This record gives sequence, structure tokens and C-alpha cells, in this order.
Amino acid sequence: MPRHPKKTRRLVVDGRTYLWTLRHSHRVLDSGRSADCRETLTLYPQPAGTGGPLCVVFAEGPGRYVPGGFPMGSGDVGYVRGGSLNLHEPGAVRALLDAALARGWQPGERRAVEVDGWPLLEAAAAARAGDAGPTGS
Repeated sequence: MPRHPKKTRRLVVDGRTYLWTLRHSHRVLDSGRSADCRETLTLYPQPAGTGGPLCVVFAEGPGRYVPGGFPMGSGDVGYVRGGSLNLHEPGAVRALLDAALARGWQPGERRAVEVDGWPLLEAAAAARAGDAGPTGS
């Protein structure tokens, strides 16, 4: 049975638990086409009340792709000539969390924090590529 797209998922990192969700949003033009597509990954430190959420936003723009599904997979974000991630994969979420922590995000901070995901993408994609290891090993 497929996962319900709005159900939170659980990630445990260094003894701390996070719940996370992924949402796609856009506006619809009069022609019926979508514009201003965004993927928003939100991580909620647990237990509730121990920290504010981290919202990592990937907005479409020149040289970037943020498809809403067909022909590319839902949750895919990346540079046309560079790194990419599938935000439905827990390993990609972990890599983005690690990149945000390295850039100073404090999970115990009580307020919600929204960050542009594009500066985090290359570091997270490189970390994911390093996790994959050489082919055949």
C-alpha cells in the first residue's frame, strides 16, 4: 500500500527524533499551467515543544528544476547541470538536515526557521553520493 503523502515520517539523528513532511505548491495560471513551483521540506524536532520547525524551501528558477510529478518523480529537485535529490528519500532528508546543522541551524530554537534549500543542495547531494560508495561494493 502506498504511503499517504501528507502523513509525517520519522527520522532519528544522533539520538534526536524529527518528524518530517514534504509539500509541493504552485499557483495555477489562467491557461491551466502551473507556475512558481516549490517543494517545502519541513522538519519538526521532537518531542513537540522542544524546538521550532525547519522549513527547507526549493523554489523553481533558472537552471533549477522543481517538477510536480510527471515526467519526473514527485519530490525531485536539482540543478539542470549539477546535483539533485529526491526529497522523499530519508537519506536525502538526513543530508539536508546535516547541511542545515553545519550552517548553524539550532534544533532547540523555539521559533520556526525557513531557509532557501538551494545553498544546501550541493553539500547534501555530495554527501549522498559519498554514502552510495563505489559501484559493486
